[in-house]
Amino acid sequence: MRGVLIGVVGAVAVLGVGAAVAVPEAREWFDGRHEQTSSYATGKEAKGERESVPRWLPDDAASVEYAMRTTGGERILKATLRDGRLPEPCEPLDGRSAPDPEISASWFPSDSASAAKGRCGSYYVALEGRTLYAWQTNGDWIAENRGSAR
Repeated sequence: MRGVLIGVVGAVAVLGVGAAVAVPEAREWFDGRHEQTSSYATGKEAKGERESVPRWLPDDAASVEYAMRTTGGERILKATLRDGRLPEPCEPLDGRSAPDPEISASWFPSDSASAAKGRCGSYYVALEGRTLYAWQTNGDWIAENRGSAR
């Protein structure tokens, strides 16, 4: 009986360690499975191919990188702007802080929230030279789309 008990305890210990390793990997796999990343030559092409790309992105923006989560409204965007200025409908943050993006990509800076300069619709935006970085949180996406499903 003691041998059976030791065997059961050992099996539970092995399964526990396996679960502790497998659960984070499963979550990473699940989260990554619901993210899509695309590249486009221009803003016009991006908006034509994907309805979720913000309409305020200038048609002549170049080298557009876009990532989104399919299970919510999390979005990130990188584009090169011809004139290096925020697009027309954007407004300055005026000292307000921006939240961190809720998804990531190798081409998107991890410190973007601290560099935020404005809002373009429901997106926070930062400029680095002529490079625009923009991100939308799920909460801002929900707020923007509230009532549109009616």
